[in-house]
Amino acid sequence: MKVLRSLAMASALATSGGAWAYPGGTPGYQTDAGPYCASCHSSRSAQDLAGAPGGRAEKELAENKHLALILAGEKGYGQLSPEQRSELADHVRALDAASTVQVKAPAKVAPGETFRVTVDVTGGAGPVVGVALVDTAHRWLARPAPGVGWAVLQPPTILGQDFQEQGDWLAARPDPLARNLSFVNVTGLRSNAATGDWARAQVVWTLRAPPEVGSYPLAAAYWYGTEKASPLGVVEDPIRGKLIRGGFAGHSGRILFSEVQRIQVQP
Repeated sequence: MKVLRSLAMASALATSGGAWAYPGGTPGYQTDAGPYCASCHSSRSAQDLAGAPGGRAEKELAENKHLALILAGEKGYGQLSPEQRSELADHVRALDAASTVQVKAPAKVAPGETFRVTVDVTGGAGPVVGVALVDTAHRWLARPAPGVGWAVLQPPTILGQDFQEQGDWLAARPDPLARNLSFVNVTGLRSNAATGDWARAQVVWTLRAPPEVGSYPLAAAYWYGTEKASPLGVVEDPIRGKLIRGGFAGHSGRILFSEVQRIQVQP
């Protein structure tokens, strides 16, 4: 029943619209995830949708899908003056420039070897970001890293803003189910684009290499928001607190990929 309640909560968050759903992370479900579901997000690189038909890749770029709405005063941004909209766009661009994701993994491992992979992220508006191990840097094609043979052996170690370990999000997964996930939420992050103070976090996975010799891809995907890093990017709700100004329709979230690392599995 607890699993059903969690799934129902996730469904309600996803379908309710408004500004209070996934901008708060995915508290209603704890499972592996891929970046294909994030239609409310924008991309910083057209390469992340390489091969998409009909100019879709260009439409997904943050400048076109998100920042253009701010500057035009569409959606919830019409409540801001032109000067404020320009300032908000500058804050978002600064946050994007400061937001990074990097993977640290060995270049070579033995078949079946156990090893660690560290993913470092910076930026992101907070208070929640998503981090995952995937097989390629593509919004529609990436799949969780176990899909190409990397086995996640134990719950990942999540280190938040002050590099203190956190486990509440993983602990919400019911006890009978394993917590060796390839996707996590990191909570309690905070960035301030007005002052240039940027969040940081780290996630460490313990993986087992595939048994077959070969070259295997590994990358990290980083889900983050932008508008809560700016005082102009939030609106106050008496019940739900600070909400992102553009809501889902503003496309203020981002998907960012690390470089794809090819790890050699050989004796």
